[in-house]
Amino acid sequence: MSRKRSVMSDGLKEELAKELGFYNTVQEEGWGGIRSRDAGNMVKKAIEIAERDLANQKRQ
Repeated sequence: MSRKRSVMSDGLKEELAKELGFYNTVQEEGWGGIRSRDAGNMVKKAIEIAERDLANQKRQ
């Protein structure tokens, strides 16, 4: 079974994990160690950032 490539860069994922407070878990256990709730919050935050960036681009 093949794995899909991540859409988010590792840098963005790390930044979001730090901001959301579970980066220590990522460091200790890897991405597989985070709770599904944390993964969902990370995706939600990434979408918010993308929507904000898109809105800013439209204004320019």
